[in-house]
Amino acid sequence: MEERLTELTPKTCVVLGGRGFLGKSLVHRLLRLGKWIVRVADSAHSLQLDSSSESDSLLSQAVASARASYHQVDLRDFSQIVRAIEGSSVVFYMDFGDLQRDDICNCYLIMVQGAKNVINACRECKVRRLIYNSSADVVFDGLHDINNGDETLRYPWKYMDSTSDFRAQAEALVLFANDIDGLLTCALRPSNVFGPGDTQLVSFFVNLAKSGWAKFIIGSGENMSDFTYAENVTHAHICAEEALDFQMASVAGKAFFITNLEPMKFWEFVSLILENLGYPRPSIKVPSRMAWYILLLVKWMHEKLGFRNYNHSVSAHYVQLASRSRTFNCTAAQKHIGYSPVVSLEEGVTLTIESLSHLTKESCHEKYIDCNEQSKVEKLLGSGEVADILLWRDEKKTFTYFLALFLLFHWFFLSGRTFISSTATILLLISVILFGFGIISSKIAGFTFQRMSSSCFEISETAVKDSITTLACLWNKGVRHLQALAHGEDWSNFLKVAASLYFLKFLSQSLSVVIGIALVYAFTAFFVYEQYESEIDGFAKVLFNSIKESMELLARNLPATASSFLRNYDRFHGNKETAVVKHQR
Repeated sequence: MEERLTELTPKTCVVLGGRGFLGKSLVHRLLRLGKWIVRVADSAHSLQLDSSSESDSLLSQAVASARASYHQVDLRDFSQIVRAIEGSSVVFYMDFGDLQRDDICNCYLIMVQGAKNVINACRECKVRRLIYNSSADVVFDGLHDINNGDETLRYPWKYMDSTSDFRAQAEALVLFANDIDGLLTCALRPSNVFGPGDTQLVSFFVNLAKSGWAKFIIGSGENMSDFTYAENVTHAHICAEEALDFQMASVAGKAFFITNLEPMKFWEFVSLILENLGYPRPSIKVPSRMAWYILLLVKWMHEKLGFRNYNHSVSAHYVQLASRSRTFNCTAAQKHIGYSPVVSLEEGVTLTIESLSHLTKESCHEKYIDCNEQSKVEKLLGSGEVADILLWRDEKKTFTYFLALFLLFHWFFLSGRTFISSTATILLLISVILFGFGIISSKIAGFTFQRMSSSCFEISETAVKDSITTLACLWNKGVRHLQALAHGEDWSNFLKVAASLYFLKFLSQSLSVVIGIALVYAFTAFFVYEQYESEIDGFAKVLFNSIKESMELLARNLPATASSFLRNYDRFHGNKETAVVKHQR
């Protein structure tokens, strides 16, 4: 009878990091089971609940009925941890959501020193069980693939990011504390956790897609990975708690890998998420070594320019995940803690996509199918025949124009003749063709030749007048500039004219190269930009912001005299332009 009453009495547990991504899921699952009094502990000052969230609604009801409570905890403060866990039988040690990964010192204090404080508090408060949420990252060095890895894998000598290093240290501390002062411990190592509310894995790639960079596949794209839906991780924690209570020898002091048991290609998983949100699938392969060098270059530039908002370790971590195989064997978890996934990978992906509906984007296919919507480059080219030719709307017509222009380019610039002799030769050839066309019969061998009317070569008087007026305006404008130069007062105008003439001199020396580049550019650049408009705009935005930040940083580091000179120069020219406008009025 006493055993039965003990089973019916709710047990008290503490979820450290209960407002984080996995912490919320675990709290929700514990409350649904109905046999727990749950203490939610996190770093926030108060329990801020979202009434539209199912899990927060359940927690709100549990707080009202005293089945749940909230405790503010700073893991660096031993006394706060003691107050939160005193009188509990189980502590679930989850991630804290507000961890700033770029602050290495603070990360160490929270993750490593915090783990020591939690262990000591559990021992002092006579807590029986401590389950630590670790990660599969603790056995990954970022350089070597892991294929069907099990718990015999050792910690690597060196980690590529400090977060994995600190997590491994915290895990080792928790496992080493097993069976000291009656405390039983174990650790779970989920791989690539995702799900609704995820602020790391899925959010990282969605942000990349929004900026246009998720089109690139790092590495071969064939690397396999294990993924774990968040609810399966929380289910594994409850399984571990029950197993610690009954099977101490096979579970206590051990670590277990947790996955969905459905390994798949890493980039196939990313494609599933992005494609269902309306973004294009990654398709352009970039060697992992090249991606790594680019990352190092970006890191160096940010360090030299003094930017503090760039987190290199996070980017490096995801480059490693994206280019290496990481699959794990969960046989030990299945055998010793009775774990098996409660949500399949397919269902998990569907639920995650539904939770990210606010991040969906109209697919590129639908965008280009809408014939009424013109692209930026088509508007720039005037939406007429020129746009149709340069954007390859009719491949035959565009190729014909390109071939004709290329032949003319070869005739005038690559044939070795002078420009005048090339012009005279082609005019002579045209004259012979026209004369021959005029004397031949209108019908030859059954073929009818249509005569060309002289009106085809006539120019209207209006067009001639407009052309002469334009030339006259340009001439008068040039004369005014010459008069201004003759007075010797406008130095800025003199510098502009000198630079323009020098540019024309340089252009005349390499005219054939410039025209050749312009010809190729006209028939390729506009077409490429229309196809990759969002990606190019995203890159241009990043580049513009980087230049702007660099200029601001440079301005801050200039000597006071130089900064004063630039301010006075800008003010002088601003006043001058205002005076010119007033004079024109």
